[in-house]
Amino acid sequence: MRSPIRVLLGKVGLDTHDRGIKLVALWLRDAGMEVSYIGPYHSPEELAEVAAQEDVDVVGVSFLDGGHIGWSEDLLASMRAHGASDIPVIVGGTVSEDDRRLLLTAGIFDVAPPGTPLDIVVEIFRRAAKFPPSETS
Repeated sequence: MRSPIRVLLGKVGLDTHDRGIKLVALWLRDAGMEVSYIGPYHSPEELAEVAAQEDVDVVGVSFLDGGHIGWSEDLLASMRAHGASDIPVIVGGTVSEDDRRLLLTAGIFDVAPPGTPLDIVVEIFRRAAKFPPSETS
């Protein structure tokens, strides 16, 4: 039997709009994942440090303030600095299609904009953790 997928969710910067990421946390938990949500007001450095220390399988970060490009680049750099560049990062939030392409090119695993069905979000996290899709999802 496999151990559950370990997920770290958080928000960086001053964006406090966290209803969506809290809902994602519940869905991931209900899908059998081990979820840690560290809340808002963190730096990319803090998120990367926790990801490395906790040896998570996937990091998810949500942006609703328009700062997703810069914050994501900083997060990826911090992940590299902490030896955690092998941990995939998923971005959720208000991201245009052009910015989505930039994020994917920069090294973000995937982007889930508002309105993405939660079962699809669960499958994105499973794919990121290299787990096969669930038979019941």
